[in-house]
Amino acid sequence: MSVTIRDVAKEAGVSTSTVSKVLNNWSSISPETCARVHAAIEKLQYTPNARAVSFARGATRNIVFLSSLQKEEAYHNPHMFDILCGIQKELSSQGYTLMLSDIPRDSSPETFLSNLITSRIADGILIHGSGNIPGMAKILLETQFPHIYIGNPGRRSRICWIDTNNGLAGEFAASHMLQCHYEKIAFLAESHDDHISMQRLNGFLGVMYEYGYRVPDEYILYTDSTREDAYRKSMELIALPEPPSAIICENNTLALGLSKALQDSHIRVPEEIAFLTFDSYPYSALIEPSPTIIDIDVYDLGVQAAVMLLRKLENPSLLVQTYTTLPVLRQGSTTRIISDGKQQP
Repeated sequence: MSVTIRDVAKEAGVSTSTVSKVLNNWSSISPETCARVHAAIEKLQYTPNARAVSFARGATRNIVFLSSLQKEEAYHNPHMFDILCGIQKELSSQGYTLMLSDIPRDSSPETFLSNLITSRIADGILIHGSGNIPGMAKILLETQFPHIYIGNPGRRSRICWIDTNNGLAGEFAASHMLQCHYEKIAFLAESHDDHISMQRLNGFLGVMYEYGYRVPDEYILYTDSTREDAYRKSMELIALPEPPSAIICENNTLALGLSKALQDSHIRVPEEIAFLTFDSYPYSALIEPSPTIIDIDVYDLGVQAAVMLLRKLENPSLLVQTYTTLPVLRQGSTTRIISDGKQQP
């Protein structure tokens, strides 16, 4: 009869779970216990079968997706579902299941994350940017649990992350407007502390300054991220002594407010003022005329996040810190491309 993990546990005087943890190199097991388990393995000439190996390595074929999952979350994180769909597509093709997990509001998030990892209910974890919790990096690095953070946690972070290049998207927006010969360009942003908005704004400003254009302070307006405030700030732009010839909206919620302000002011688009926005979802289809869009395929972002996590499962020492999924210009009717010095109709 072949030797089992139970035989090893009995010989070493420990539980079967302790044997599996030793096989998986858990740091929580004392050196003395590890030595006893390895001695029992050698004495009994134990060779783990496939099932035991999976158990020892915590190979559940399950991945946790940690995010904020509160009521009306789709309005705050409209791209999360597309990211999830991309993740699910890639994981299912590789024989993995996906488990959703919300961040607890009535207990310590740090304790929750630690327990989720030590319970070994999953082989790895994908953390959406909305799921950022205090102490997250410390826990992930100390446990060396396979993970990918979807977003950019900052330049000095040592955790693994993947993100879209929002700065590059801002550069694309500025380059398109300059290609159309719009030189007086304003930027309608979210709040000062919105990370994505600031990245896009900085990308826009970088290209403008590179080509010798100074963007007046009054051309950069911050909002409370609502359509109503975007409407008010757009009216301020329109009322300037020298209003802009083009406006970049940081997202399509703001573009809704801008579009209404232009309509109410009887301003022709794009003849008098042109505009573009970022992202197709969720409101671009409601805007008339159909807007020019700098779009990012967040479904592909989900696919790439899953691919990177599966690579890390194979190579735990792999450090993943990268941008992926390039922005794409989708030409609409709110800007006009220049061709041979003339605007195309």
